[in-house]
Amino acid sequence: MKTGMKKLAQVCCWLAMGSAMTVAPETVACTRILYVGEQNMVATGRNMDWNEDMMSNLWVFPRGIQRNGLAGPSSIQWRSRYGSVVVSGYEAGSTDGMNEKGFVANLLFLAESDYGQPVSGEKILSLSLWLQYFLDQYATVDEAVRAQRAEPLRLVPSRGVAGGAQPRLHLSISDATGDSAILEYIDGKLVIHHGRNDKVMTNSPVYSQQLAINAYWESVGGTAFLPGTIRSADRFARASFFLDAIPKKPAPEYMRGVPGQRYDYQAIAEVMSVARAVSVPLGISTPDKPNIASTIWRTVSDQKNRIYYFDSATRPNTFWVAFDKLDFSETAPVKKLTIQNGEVYSGEVSGFFRVSKPLKFMEAS
Repeated sequence: MKTGMKKLAQVCCWLAMGSAMTVAPETVACTRILYVGEQNMVATGRNMDWNEDMMSNLWVFPRGIQRNGLAGPSSIQWRSRYGSVVVSGYEAGSTDGMNEKGFVANLLFLAESDYGQPVSGEKILSLSLWLQYFLDQYATVDEAVRAQRAEPLRLVPSRGVAGGAQPRLHLSISDATGDSAILEYIDGKLVIHHGRNDKVMTNSPVYSQQLAINAYWESVGGTAFLPGTIRSADRFARASFFLDAIPKKPAPEYMRGVPGQRYDYQAIAEVMSVARAVSVPLGISTPDKPNIASTIWRTVSDQKNRIYYFDSATRPNTFWVAFDKLDFSETAPVKKLTIQNGEVYSGEVSGFFRVSKPLKFMEAS
């Protein structure tokens, strides 16, 4: 067998293993990309892929919220240090968001997740609060990584909302400097990948194996051939190629059509274009392959200018939330932008948020 064929066979083996490991009750797949360009421009994009509508809404949380880990009498207690904007799922927890410091967190499906069993003295909290804890507590990736390596959280899965299955997730984080980390619980232990090159994340297999698979496609070269399916490893390879290929500086050939001829807006358009390029068309899902499901919405977090963009697959308009128009002070109320009933918004929407009762996070099983 020729060397090239051997490499291809090895990759096919990895892909087959990845598909086998992802057969599970949940049907979710997602893609996350981190863009770092000139003029201190940093933006994180993500696709939420799911087999049905998640009744998502947007929330504004101020600083100073007192929270409970919702995992029994030993649950961790904390008070939020930073305000944030998040997207909820099934009104049971935060799935994606950015805080006022430009720190972004994204939850994605990982079939191999194993959170282990709680031990006395650990920081225990419900999985539904994992992302929110990071947005509440951290301003930078380095701060978050150091804290988690010193004293990792112990996650307890929630009951689950789609069919009652327990969710299995991994977390990506990024900050306004372009730093990045991927957090996974494998065999009961927290595994952290921390580095500015960790810019793309999808789903199974585990992140280290995704990197190995992607290394092959990088050797092939994206202009020659890219894997075209909507499986996790293929989306990882395409997203990585597109992210490396798009301009990281002002592009004069496109600038005339960019609002205000600002590079920051060009960068956001690039991130959104990559997210759309690796999206799964609405209506596609494969019951026996959880990593194949339709993209139902996308977000792009502008970490330089603190603007949070939301792009729905079922609505004609993209809208955004400008953080400088929000009140994150401790005396400010929780606010909510309801979109779960098909509401249509366009442009900057901070003025459409309404005072609301706090989001009720799901307790652990």
